[in-house]
Amino acid sequence: MTRVLVLDGPNLGRLGAREPEVYGCLTHADLVQACRSTGEELGLDVEVRQTDDEATLVAWLHEAADSGCPVVLNPAAFTHYSYALRDACAQLRAPLVEVHLTNPAARERFRHRSVVASVATGTVAGFGVDSYRLALRAIAALVAPDGG
Repeated sequence: MTRVLVLDGPNLGRLGAREPEVYGCLTHADLVQACRSTGEELGLDVEVRQTDDEATLVAWLHEAADSGCPVVLNPAAFTHYSYALRDACAQLRAPLVEVHLTNPAARERFRHRSVVASVATGTVAGFGVDSYRLALRAIAALVAPDGG
C-alpha cells in the first residue's frame, strides 16, 4: 500500500471556525476523515498533518523527499511567498499535488501567484474538500504500475 502524506499549512486547523463564508463549515477533522476514506477506497495509506509553522512543514517535506513518499500539499498562505517551502518541494522524488479548498485565482490579487506550482506535478483548486479527493485520485493514478 502506497503511503501518502497530506500536509496542510497555516490556519487550516481552524476550518469550521475560520471565515465560513469562504471556507464553509467543514472542520479539519472532517477533512482528515474525507482524506482517509478516499485513501482507503484507492488503496492508499493516507496520513494527514497540519501545522501553522513553516519550519515544521519544510521538515515534513524533507521526510517525504527522503522516503520517496507522494505528497498532497495545501501550503495555505505559504503558497504565495515561501521560497523555503518551494525549495523543499523541489526535492521530492514522488508526485506532489498542490491543493486549495478555494480558487486562489478568483480571490484577492496577492493570492494569484503560487511559488509552489512550478515544482508541483499538478494543482487542484476550488472544489472544497473534493480538491483533496481529486488530488488523492491523481496520486493513485500516478503511482499505479502503469503510471496513470
